[in-house]
Amino acid sequence: MTLKISAEHVEAIFAQSVAEYPDECCGVILGPEGSDFAQVLKPMVNSAHSPTFYEFDSKDLLSLYRELDDNSQEIVVVYHSHTETEAYPSRTDIAYASEPNAHYVLVSTRKEIAPEREFRSYRIIDGAVTEEPVEIIAAIGE
Repeated sequence: MTLKISAEHVEAIFAQSVAEYPDECCGVILGPEGSDFAQVLKPMVNSAHSPTFYEFDSKDLLSLYRELDDNSQEIVVVYHSHTETEAYPSRTDIAYASEPNAHYVLVSTRKEIAPEREFRSYRIIDGAVTEEPVEIIAAIGE
C-alpha cells in the first residue's frame, strides 16, 4: 500500500515539528470512512511535552473521536516527529499504535541530516512494522 499525501500536508507537518522543537510534535489527518484519503490535518497537543515521547491530550482525543463519529470520518494518518533520531518507530511508538488502518508517519529533523529532512510512513499492526512507499501529490484530490 502507498500513502498518498499532499505536499501541503507534508510541509505543515514539518512546520509543526520545527515550531514545537525540542518537543516531539504530533497530530492526525482525517478522511472519509473507508477511503484511505488523507484530507483534514489536525495538529494535536503533545501533552507529554517531551523530546522523546508524544501523547495526545486526553480532552483533545475525546473531542477528536466525537468529531469522527459526527462526520463519518476516520483517522487515515497518525504523525509525529523525532527530533534527534531517524524517522523509524520506537518501541514505545509500536506499543501505542492502536489504529490498525492508519498510516503512521514519522518525520525527523535531527541536526545531522540538516538541511535534509526525513518523511517516512509505516503500517503498524499487532507490533509488526512495515515501511510503505509515500507519494507526495500536488494537491488534495489528485
